[in-house]
Amino acid sequence: MSEKKKFVIEYEIKSSPRILFPFLNEPNGLAQWFADDVNIRDQVYTFIWDGEPQKAKLLIIKENKLVRFKWVEDDPQFYFEMEILQDELTNDVALSITDFATEDAIAERKLIWDNQIEYLISTLGA
Repeated sequence: MSEKKKFVIEYEIKSSPRILFPFLNEPNGLAQWFADDVNIRDQVYTFIWDGEPQKAKLLIIKENKLVRFKWVEDDPQFYFEMEILQDELTNDVALSITDFATEDAIAERKLIWDNQIEYLISTLGA
């Protein structure tokens, strides 16, 4: 199996961190753009796409700043992270996504994130 590589993509989001954050960590917020449905129990989120559940453990949460998840089925060193970045001078807000994929799957994974974040932006009305 090919080794997964880390990649980071950043999206400008016209929203405040306080408004954006619940869409990154609350089941109801995540279900509006990330997955069809989301449930949480004991820091383990169950993301459901097309009736197929995938579980991810919440590793890190920093209020209005960052969430990091690890897929339960994946190796311990791999995770996906959504971090809210705010420019100190302009107050512009960006969402930084860190994820891992094999070399041949990175382009497809980035496209999936592009589509999901576009949906998030439309959900926010940003």
